[in-house]
Amino acid sequence: MKTIDSLNFQNKRALIRVDFNVPLNDAFEVTDDTRIRAAAPTIKQILEKGGSVILMSHLGRPKEGPTNKYSLKHIVSAVSKLIGAEVIFADDCIGADAFAKSAALKPGQVLLLENLRFYKEEEKGDVAFAEKLSKHGDIYVNDAFGTAHRAHASTAVIAQFFAADAKCFGYVMAGEVASIDKVINGAEAPFTAIVGGAKVSDKILIIEQLMNKANNILIGGGMAFTFVKAMGGTIGKSLCEDDKLDLAKELLLKAKAKGVNLYIPTDAVIADNFANDANKKDSNINTIPDGWMGLDISDETVKTYSDVIKNSKTILWNGPMGVFEMSSFENGTKQVALAIAEATKKGAFSLIGGGDSVAAINKYNLASQVSYVSTGGGALLEYIEQGSLPGVRAVEA
Repeated sequence: MKTIDSLNFQNKRALIRVDFNVPLNDAFEVTDDTRIRAAAPTIKQILEKGGSVILMSHLGRPKEGPTNKYSLKHIVSAVSKLIGAEVIFADDCIGADAFAKSAALKPGQVLLLENLRFYKEEEKGDVAFAEKLSKHGDIYVNDAFGTAHRAHASTAVIAQFFAADAKCFGYVMAGEVASIDKVINGAEAPFTAIVGGAKVSDKILIIEQLMNKANNILIGGGMAFTFVKAMGGTIGKSLCEDDKLDLAKELLLKAKAKGVNLYIPTDAVIADNFANDANKKDSNINTIPDGWMGLDISDETVKTYSDVIKNSKTILWNGPMGVFEMSSFENGTKQVALAIAEATKKGAFSLIGGGDSVAAINKYNLASQVSYVSTGGGALLEYIEQGSLPGVRAVEA
């Protein structure tokens, strides 16, 4: 994989696709700068190598062209602070002003283009739009792993307008791909995958792919109740995809046939309402009373899952064990996070991916105690499911 370390940026303009789709509060302040911090080393290195930088990104999902709410002007100060350089802003990404500013850039200078998604052509993967964007730089750098699974103009189409020796990956992309490759193609056994979240339907492909690689798959979150009901359990008013019961049975049979240990929770913290202050109690997961719903895994499952994790050499975590945003139902997710940190300390390689898992690792201040925290949820899943991504293939072509 060709990274910025193998190219000469002296007096060159580097057009970098970053993922600065960061959350803003009502005052348009960045509330989580993880993605900006992740891209900072790539930007700084290019500046140190004598280049100038043009940054392009999307923010949110604007429906009808330019919208103040989704303007990247709101993140200029945060980017400046984190890269230690003044950031010039262009209030369009393909307007005359933007091209004038990118053409005038001197080594060491940084320009941020306005939100790419103010143009519908971005998401459509429009070739003419991609070609216009390409005029901003001499070298194309893709460092936006979070959008690498989208065949958009700035991620999968633009690379064709740069010669093979004028396109490469930034450190975020390189780190992500190397970490996923280590888990999927170089996993040391026992390999344990922890898969949570609300719906089985969202995770079918990843569970099936993981069955070809993992020794253990631990199921948590709302999706667990579809499996429980498929096995004949009563789940009260817990979340369940009734149209996926046959699929859940099929996955259980596939796991058995492949010799994979597919763990389903045995007990749950149940509540009479979806609220932090609801009445709650522990229950066998197969006998949840009417009017009650499971919102977390309970002690027996926590111990089983923790023991499996601590005895693993490779760990992939995607999806929480319960409604961890509520303090009453966070223990399962927290204990899994702590077990992963402990296993990592003992030498396991741990990859955390998916928005909720990353939020949990950060909530419990454990990011520094795991091997790698992925910045792209959907991209991570698709990479595991498909074996590659449009944004990766485009640069390697």
